[in-house]
Amino acid sequence: MLNIIPGERTENKILLMRGLKVMLDRDLAELYGVETKVLNQAVKRNRKRFPDDFMFQLSKAETDVLVTNCDSSSLPYVFTEQGVAMLSSILNSERAILVNVAIMRTFVNIRKFVSTYEGLAMKIAELEKKYDKKIGKIFETLDKFNKTEDKNKREIGFRG
Repeated sequence: MLNIIPGERTENKILLMRGLKVMLDRDLAELYGVETKVLNQAVKRNRKRFPDDFMFQLSKAETDVLVTNCDSSSLPYVFTEQGVAMLSSILNSERAILVNVAIMRTFVNIRKFVSTYEGLAMKIAELEKKYDKKIGKIFETLDKFNKTEDKNKREIGFRG
């Protein structure tokens, strides 16, 4: 199968907005090989397929955060993973199907990476707890050793 877009190119287009991984309408349009206006018109004709958890319009404040990347005067739409999946049903072309498969794989890879990272973070936290206790016992033993040594310590020097 033709790899129409490299995975890293797709990963760079996935943003975190409102706690969700999303892609901008214009980035998707570029990947699908259509104008942003064409993509948004297709979505508007099929609005029932795109509930708010599939697609939403960014606020002015959110758009301002993207100001260096967004030169459009209208507020952009963003699509969640489910919204991207739904796009393939309305942009019915060979390229749309290939792009959609590549994007879905990228979302899955990101989920796997996050899952692995969370698992490693939990293991590190467990090891920290385990070794914090052991290190604490070592310090307690050293403190006891120092106190015993202080009692048996002779002073050096001349008393007069």
